[in-house]
Amino acid sequence: MTAEQTAKQTATTRPFGIRDKVGYLFGDFGNDFTFILSSSFLMKFYTDVMGVDGVVVGMIMMIARFVDAFTDVTMGRICDRSRMTPAGKFKPWIRRMCGPVAIASFLIYQSSLAGMPMAFKIGYLFVTYILWGSIFYTSINIPYGSMASAISAEPGDRQSLSTFRTMGGTLAGLIIGAGVPMLAYENIDGNTVLSGSRFTLIAGVCSVLAVACYMICYALTTERVRPETEIKQQNNSVFVMLRNAAKNRALISIIVASIVMLLAQLTMQSMANYVYPNFYGNTAAQSASTLIMMVAMIFAAVLAKPLANKIGKAEMSVIANVAATIVCLILYFMRPESVWVYVAMMGLCWLGLGMFSMVCWALITDVIDYSELKNGVREDGSVYALYSFARKLGQAASAGLSGVLLSAIGYTQETAFETEVVNGIFTISTLVPAIGFALLAAVLWFWYPLHKKEVDANVAALKEKHGK
Repeated sequence: MTAEQTAKQTATTRPFGIRDKVGYLFGDFGNDFTFILSSSFLMKFYTDVMGVDGVVVGMIMMIARFVDAFTDVTMGRICDRSRMTPAGKFKPWIRRMCGPVAIASFLIYQSSLAGMPMAFKIGYLFVTYILWGSIFYTSINIPYGSMASAISAEPGDRQSLSTFRTMGGTLAGLIIGAGVPMLAYENIDGNTVLSGSRFTLIAGVCSVLAVACYMICYALTTERVRPETEIKQQNNSVFVMLRNAAKNRALISIIVASIVMLLAQLTMQSMANYVYPNFYGNTAAQSASTLIMMVAMIFAAVLAKPLANKIGKAEMSVIANVAATIVCLILYFMRPESVWVYVAMMGLCWLGLGMFSMVCWALITDVIDYSELKNGVREDGSVYALYSFARKLGQAASAGLSGVLLSAIGYTQETAFETEVVNGIFTISTLVPAIGFALLAAVLWFWYPLHKKEVDANVAALKEKHGK
């Protein structure tokens, strides 16, 4: 597309506004109706309803992450090579793939197959989970994430999209996290068990809601940033893309930052299941801590954009995570006797983590701009695909971190309440996140190159390049 055509397109396009933000929120709302359902309940469903050993389920989930190494990058290349349509390059994939991803998700949770032979159930899980997560979910999530850099070229607008995306995922997590346990369990002989038939129905409802959210996203968002040329992108090989990525300091550093963030976040989440009942003996406080976490994320959403506009996204994240590091270290040395002091201070940690969560998707759009200026090629899909895959590796690695740490302190069913062990639990719940927050701040300050001055200069350079 020439500069004249780009200017003409821009003149006839609706300005960026709340419609785009709400539409983009609904995109991650749709994503997480199937993603959070899987990450929260797939293991429970297959062990309790289908009778499959948890180790087998975990192995299948790990294998899927390695399959993603190929499907994520492949989908990123497909996006970059896609022809421009009146709707854009990325939006059409949301409409095409919303049905397949929803159907594949629903197929995973078929309780009517619980009586089938074990080999069949394992094979069925393997096929349906790979089909959902590594093929159909990838084919909609990669275009959806890449689309942020095409909706607007302005850093402030992209920050808004990142915030609304995070809030969409948070709302889906709240609905599934609070709603599913209330509806999916039944009491049998005095025991609270997961109902297979109820869960299958819930999975179906989640799939329908996912499709509805995707279509709202498609209807409300508009792609405005159009590549200057598509020919060079189409001839760029995967080898060249990987070579460019390896030399891309911004991309590598933001990948490392996100992996460190996931390790800190997921350790905090998993250790909550031990520190509240074992160290404090108060599970009611654990429920309250979830509400505090949600409040902290809302505060982060409110504060993120004005602070990012004033001091920069990376700079704001550094300050927030240094503060979270200090809070965790105070907790580690203070070891408060009151569980409510612990809950309140962990809420401050979530606020610091939330600041980075609110801007992480906007940071990757800055990296896409940086890559275009550095390599002369705009590769929205490819850069986002590499980032997405690296995050999945981080999620897979963090899944076993808490287990390794608990084993290191000698935690077993018999030793769960011994003084030395519960003190070790408290140490893990505070010191490990403190290390994670500190590393995250260090990566963003010393390694990640796109601070506010550089981002503003890149945006101006791209506007001049594209004739705007």
